[in-house]
Amino acid sequence: MAKKAWIARNEKRKETVKKYAEKRRKLKEAGDYEGLQKLPRDASPTRVRNRCSITGRSRGYVGKYGISRIKFRELALAGKIPGVRKASW
Repeated sequence: MAKKAWIARNEKRKETVKKYAEKRRKLKEAGDYEGLQKLPRDASPTRVRNRCSITGRSRGYVGKYGISRIKFRELALAGKIPGVRKASW
């Protein structure tokens, strides 16, 4: 499990991105790059890290399901993810 502070920091970044999304879009359309630089660093969507919604793990993130590869495998083997089953050939 990831440290609670890392998860909280990432959630705070997500809120900041939402808050400044419209302002960023307008500044980009206008080509005002100096105005963009004056926004907070965390207003950029690239600062947000994809994390597992269950454990908070940042590596091995499966985007379609929003969880890490480890939890994905556990849930898939338990049959808790609809439409996913272990391959066998």
